[in-house]
Amino acid sequence: MSLSSILSADAIASAIKDCQAPDSFSPKKFFELSGLSKKSAQDVKKVFGILDNDASGFIEEDELKFFLQRFSPGARVLTDKETKAFLSAADDDSDGRIGAEEFQAMILS
Repeated sequence: MSLSSILSADAIASAIKDCQAPDSFSPKKFFELSGLSKKSAQDVKKVFGILDNDASGFIEEDELKFFLQRFSPGARVLTDKETKAFLSAADDDSDGRIGAEEFQAMILS
């Protein structure tokens, strides 16, 4: 399954374009522009599964760094600052990784 089967290609392109500059990535804004924040909990869970590259049940910091590239292969890598901010914004239990419930809570809140 690909992200474009859940989100429109135009919405993904718009969200990627909005955060092209280093340190301009905002998870909340990205989720809104991509249309993910308007999707069902089931669709959000599918997206989580795609982003969980190693199928560990969590999105770790090294997977977050390449977050944008999962949406569009030509997209930039998140900066260390963006990666750490994204992780801390979603990691409610402070275990250093984002679980499916934490991901869903961040997107749908």
